[in-house]
Amino acid sequence: MRHFLNINAIDDYDVLNLMQRTLELKAGVQPIKTSLTVSNLFFENSTRTHSSFQMAENKLGFQQIRIDPQNSSMSKGESLVDTLKTLKAIGVDVAVVRHRMNNWYDYVLNAGGHAIPQLINAGDGSGQHPSQSLLDLVTIYEQFSHFDGLRIRIIGDLMHSRVARSNAEILHHLGAHVTFSGPESWYVQDLAQFGDFVPIDQDWHKLDVVMFLRVQHERITQNDNQSFSTQKYHNQFGLNLLRYDKLKADAIVMHPAPVNRDVEIADELVEAPKSRIFEQMTNGVFARMAMLEYINGGK
Repeated sequence: MRHFLNINAIDDYDVLNLMQRTLELKAGVQPIKTSLTVSNLFFENSTRTHSSFQMAENKLGFQQIRIDPQNSSMSKGESLVDTLKTLKAIGVDVAVVRHRMNNWYDYVLNAGGHAIPQLINAGDGSGQHPSQSLLDLVTIYEQFSHFDGLRIRIIGDLMHSRVARSNAEILHHLGAHVTFSGPESWYVQDLAQFGDFVPIDQDWHKLDVVMFLRVQHERITQNDNQSFSTQKYHNQFGLNLLRYDKLKADAIVMHPAPVNRDVEIADELVEAPKSRIFEQMTNGVFARMAMLEYINGGK
């Protein structure tokens, strides 16, 4: 049984094939239709990932079994494992899960007992976000046609970002030169294996990709929230017109969204010519289609 839990656990050959399949689907190649059933379990709020998976499932012909975790038996104390076993017992084939717990899937896979659906990780705490990583890889590849030697800077709330961890590892593995920037108190040493932490403006004019991260107010400490200044953060770590104009002509700006306008990125730059933020969202549908095909036997 194939699951899709961490893009960094997928074979390089399969990652490249998933990217190629994503671009084929985007170009209009017909998908592999299915009559399988799927349930999307989102324990954290989501617009892009949740609706993108729903659209991908619709395009592939999945029957959706709609469950709101907040209004299910989980609100009565049922565990995630038992919920997944229940879904499998009634005929659900695939479960797409976003959960606040890091590595929630390890707990599920080690539980034993009755069968569970095939799993796709739609984001685990501050751990991994494989579908975001795939759509980001596709977006970068569309621009540059390679990863080797690209200079990519990931900027912002590194401590709480699953996007930063997923992307840093896979991009480093594919040969990109990754660096990190943002508030030093939000940097975590486990990222050092993938690249250096540097001042935001260091070698700015040499960068190919600047990837900004949302300030996750729901995860940072109460003290950090109370002392947070929107204007100060934007001036120090945000994309303003001065920084934008210093980027190379073919450099691109990315953000997993939702974007806090005038915090991580100036309002007028969110949809500027170098921005790929909404293109990332478009790519997300086709990347998730490719993932769903992949776990169900697609090459």
